[in-house]
Amino acid sequence: MEVILKEDVNKLGHRGDVVKVADGYGRNYLLPGKLAIEATAANKAVIEQMKGSAIRKSAKEKTEAEGLSTQLNEIELVFERKVGEHEHLFGSVTSGDIAHQLEEKGFKIDRRKISLEEPLKTIGEYHVPVKLHREVTSHIKVTVKGDQPEAETVAAE
Repeated sequence: MEVILKEDVNKLGHRGDVVKVADGYGRNYLLPGKLAIEATAANKAVIEQMKGSAIRKSAKEKTEAEGLSTQLNEIELVFERKVGEHEHLFGSVTSGDIAHQLEEKGFKIDRRKISLEEPLKTIGEYHVPVKLHREVTSHIKVTVKGDQPEAETVAAE
């Protein structure tokens, strides 16, 4: 199945590209998610007009992403989770958790743009990359702390 991408899709292509994908991937993910449209003759004619506006839109998005990137580089998020032996967390910190806490601070960022290889499962300080635009990547400082109040009170005495 051939589709025309309406948005950038990781490991597939950029907005405006005509790509060949498996039927199920196109029907079940790309089309319902409004990430692509079916590549018919009429849509291919429309896409040529869309490419010109996409270039202008991409330039505008890049400048907005650069501004947002400078704001995000200064943000530090702190998560408290229950901790087991060897500072291993019972509940991990996922990209959804990071996106939720960013939204509480006033930044609307899709969790899919947060490039977390795997959920954070140990205590520590991490620098998590956020891909705001294909050419702009920001880094957020994420600190994961243990939730052990009795250990802290013993250490404080």
